[in-house]
Amino acid sequence: MKRNYLLSDSIISPLGFGTDANLKAIRSGGSALKFHTNSRFLKDGFYAGLIPEKAIDEHFSDIGAPAMFTKLEKLMILAVQQILDQNPGLEMQDTGLIISTTKGSIDQLGKDEFPEDRLFLWKLAEVIADFFQIKKKPVVVSNACISGALAVKTANDLITAGRFLNAIVVAGDLVSDFVLSGFQSFQAISEKPCRPFSSDRTGISLGEASAAILIGPEAGKNEDRISYIDACTANDANHISGPSRTGEGLYLSISRLLAANNIEPEEIDYLSAHGTATEFNDEMEAIAFNRAGLEKVPVNSFKGYYGHTLGASALIETILTKHSLLENELFTSLNFSEVGVSIPLNIIKENRNKKLSLALKTASGFGGCNLAMLLKKEVYE
Repeated sequence: MKRNYLLSDSIISPLGFGTDANLKAIRSGGSALKFHTNSRFLKDGFYAGLIPEKAIDEHFSDIGAPAMFTKLEKLMILAVQQILDQNPGLEMQDTGLIISTTKGSIDQLGKDEFPEDRLFLWKLAEVIADFFQIKKKPVVVSNACISGALAVKTANDLITAGRFLNAIVVAGDLVSDFVLSGFQSFQAISEKPCRPFSSDRTGISLGEASAAILIGPEAGKNEDRISYIDACTANDANHISGPSRTGEGLYLSISRLLAANNIEPEEIDYLSAHGTATEFNDEMEAIAFNRAGLEKVPVNSFKGYYGHTLGASALIETILTKHSLLENELFTSLNFSEVGVSIPLNIIKENRNKKLSLALKTASGFGGCNLAMLLKKEVYE
């Protein structure tokens, strides 16, 4: 079977405007999570990873008029532009555009700065496609917090089906009042930077970012490359926001994925978890990983670096997993203190090098959605 590959990528976050800048920050233990005041929803303030719009506009002014676009549109356009800058010969007429987001430009609600239709996800996709004169109709993937990884699967499936030759997946979300108040209504916001899988975790930290990746069948022949193997989704239908206490949906997505590809748990070299630092999510993941036989696999969460970036999170983490494989590099699960789940996991506690070949990326989200994805390094010799 012909494989598709994870090719050029881009991450735009408070840690930097580009993947290299983000990797440099992660290697040095940098975090986007800073204290912010918001007396409207949280009288004591909150920690989050926010990108000042002024910084976005400074970058965006090189390619367009900042005032003509919403904050999220600018972030996502900048991410796609970095992909195109890395691939000047890309045939755009054969390239698809896959958009991943959960809330789009919901920050514009009630502001009356743009036409009302700019609030709709289809319009967000249309604006980005029109900016780059992409003729093929863009596809929107919005399935809670698995959206970024599900968009990668969607791109692979559409390329395999012959709809596109290549596809650009772009993801993004913002920390808007709508999102902040929503998570606060669940009493899920941590009063300090989040601590995934830790005994002293008290909830999530939010973040905003965008990311983009080019996916296609052609990869450099004289270098190591990362192939997309397969992905599987499952829904536990447990609750509108709470995950299954038995990890059923995540376990099903992992076990079905491994079985379909004849892979044993001990073949997995690295596991990139969802790891939101809420009480129930982290416990659910630990149970699911144990049921799948993955409790000894080195695992981390990137939420301590970025916060939860919603529709961008799983794509950012997929890109970071790609670079972990390429560089044989395991990144510490930032802010981890001591195991706070009922079943011990092999949490990565410090940056280290390890020969890596096969990685598993998982994601979970509201409504009981879960996804597991396999990525493999093909070594050039």
